[in-house]
Amino acid sequence: MKKLVEFIPNFSVSKEHDAETFEELLKTAKGIGDCVVLDFQSDGSHNRSVLTMIGSPEGIEKAAFELCRKAQERIDMRTHKGAHPRMGATDVMPFVPARNVTLEECVDLSKRVAKRIWDELKIPSFLYEDSCTREERRNLANCRKGEFEGMNEKLQLPEWAPDYGERKVHETAGITAIGARMPLVAFNVNLDTDDVNIAKKIAKAIRGSSGGFKYCKALGIYLEDRKIAQVSMNMTNYEKTPLFYTYEMIKVLAERYGVKVIGTEIVGLTPAKALLDCAEYYLKIENFHAFEQVMEYQLLEAEE
Repeated sequence: MKKLVEFIPNFSVSKEHDAETFEELLKTAKGIGDCVVLDFQSDGSHNRSVLTMIGSPEGIEKAAFELCRKAQERIDMRTHKGAHPRMGATDVMPFVPARNVTLEECVDLSKRVAKRIWDELKIPSFLYEDSCTREERRNLANCRKGEFEGMNEKLQLPEWAPDYGERKVHETAGITAIGARMPLVAFNVNLDTDDVNIAKKIAKAIRGSSGGFKYCKALGIYLEDRKIAQVSMNMTNYEKTPLFYTYEMIKVLAERYGVKVIGTEIVGLTPAKALLDCAEYYLKIENFHAFEQVMEYQLLEAEE
């Protein structure tokens, strides 16, 4: 069976702010052999785009470098503004085992990519998640703390030398987080208030780092285009912390401030099971076996 790696780079640009750069990145991704672009989403408020592609380990390795090079050519972090924390033109590059590939193989892949990006593009990087060389770098938020504007000062601290590169960010492309991880779900909940402090208080209550759900990373942000606050989450293990756990908790916490949930969104692709688990919970389905009862799973099995 063919080996497949999923690759989900995040770029500090949006179609709304720079459509030409967005299209150039998409063109670059589509031009890589042995890879398929599955999705490319853009958010103007975040001023950020998330690409999802899948391919052979060799194809994805080439795609990672070429996309980082294109982002370096097109994006200037000195002028970038957006609601989402960021530290580089190619802000984060996660490699995810998709089929017949181990997490360890993705870790090795991430290190090869990080080395080449430094050797040829002179963009430094932190290794994060399962590629991390120090436990405090496992969490992306720790790596990104200080963002682009404060990163040069941070890199002078003894414990924050880049894993690849010198203690100085690239002048325009910044610094990149590169690593291997298991699949996550980017899940956002929108509130009917423009008070971002409410979203921040809720995010602090539910994220694992401050005592909430272990596998939830959360921020409270303001969406300028919609004039509303949002709880923006990365669910790093959707089986151990299902989406409906955080959704229901956000509803309860929001009510404390007289606020309601007005909608949610999934950014990029998501494993089907993450949504099926929600369906099973809310529909109270008894004795449900997704791989046996979902028609599409059976069709895929028949095609193998």
